[in-house]
Amino acid sequence: MYIMIKPLTVAVLIVGSLILQPVLAYEGGDFILRVGLASVQPNDDSDPLALNGAELSTLGLGLPVTELQVEDDTQIGITFTYMFNSNWGLGVLASTPFEHDIRADALSVAAGSTEHLPPTFTVQYFPMAADSEIQPYVGAGLNYTTFFSEEVDNQLNTALAGLGATGNADLSLDDSFGLALEAGFDYKLNEHWLFNAAVWYINIETSAEINVPGLGQITTDVTIDPWVYMISAGYLF
Repeated sequence: MYIMIKPLTVAVLIVGSLILQPVLAYEGGDFILRVGLASVQPNDDSDPLALNGAELSTLGLGLPVTELQVEDDTQIGITFTYMFNSNWGLGVLASTPFEHDIRADALSVAAGSTEHLPPTFTVQYFPMAADSEIQPYVGAGLNYTTFFSEEVDNQLNTALAGLGATGNADLSLDDSFGLALEAGFDYKLNEHWLFNAAVWYINIETSAEINVPGLGQITTDVTIDPWVYMISAGYLF
């Protein structure tokens, strides 16, 4: 009897200690750090590529209507939330630099690549009670996206050389300001640790310029408007 009761007693004590652990509760002045994987998946569209103001497809070069497409990328995401009180907070989305491949769709060539950082600031609303085990939230705010390390791919340079380019092209993308919406939830594991899942829809619009020696300038306006998905572990300070 003793042999059977002792393991049962230990199990009851372990479960009881878990139940009696203090649970995480959001209060004014709290700071939440979350780190995980963030995936940027563009919902992209662009105007047709134009050379010196005229669409490529209208120049008698036998080229189809061509747009730019921006590929997905996944990096380390970091979010911060500062709680004003138990229901309202200020959220910040940051990350390591995302790198996106860019394609010229109708030409079936890799056009280039770019890196970007998308710092995003949102006012967040948490509707549940401060000690709720699950804390869903929504937010709205502003995004600033800065592009850097833009490069033109050799496939596009080769295609442009066939049109008369005398050297490698150079790509630049304008930075972007736009609105951002988010939704997510925290699942409390104990007094400090939590699991988080979140999604953002971000308005990102940029103008692309490809300077081509011997030909001139290829331009287009690109709407990226990505969905950003993130799964992370968080810690309440």
